[in-house]
Amino acid sequence: MLNMDMIGRLKPEEPTLIVSGVGTSDAWKITMDFIKPSGMKIKTTESGVGPSDHTSFCLKNIPVLHFFSGTHNDYHKPSDDEALINYKGELDILNYMITLIDKLDDKGKISFIKTKEEQNEDAPRFKVTLGVVPDYAFEGEGMRIDGVSDGKPAAKAGLLAGDIVKQIGDHKVLDMMSYMKALGKFSKGEKATVTLLRGKEEKKIEVEF
Repeated sequence: MLNMDMIGRLKPEEPTLIVSGVGTSDAWKITMDFIKPSGMKIKTTESGVGPSDHTSFCLKNIPVLHFFSGTHNDYHKPSDDEALINYKGELDILNYMITLIDKLDDKGKISFIKTKEEQNEDAPRFKVTLGVVPDYAFEGEGMRIDGVSDGKPAAKAGLLAGDIVKQIGDHKVLDMMSYMKALGKFSKGEKATVTLLRGKEEKKIEVEF
């Protein structure tokens, strides 16, 4: 199952396509190794479980890939208008997917592999939100903020797009998973000190959830 979810906003200045689910079949990795995509970098994750339609298929032991061009400041807002679509980037993604399908074997079925995330035992349970859009294409240490939602804890505390969250309270943030696990430790009304990098400067900002 190939899931296209938000593939129209490939960033021209840093074109990165995020492909999740590559661990759900050995056929994905073998095939993708032979494809050189046009005009973009590919960032992959193993798990076939995530916040989109492919999850239901993966949980039924069907190999999946989730294609995603990243979040943006217009996400879920009226400002997310047609003129902002990167048509060339979208076409590059579609051509990459077509090439991938074409390179698969023609047996009609590929093997399924269950990755550890499908067990979902350690999935964080959220009682609070920081109110930011993470930059899923970020490859450094921490969680880089791609957008801040008005009226949410991050906006009220003064967090900005581009900030890299390194720690929430006593909980270090190394990547998206540790960021989500850190959020899962807090309840509504609690306060926490968020340690972040803004440019080269480290800042500590108190946030109330």
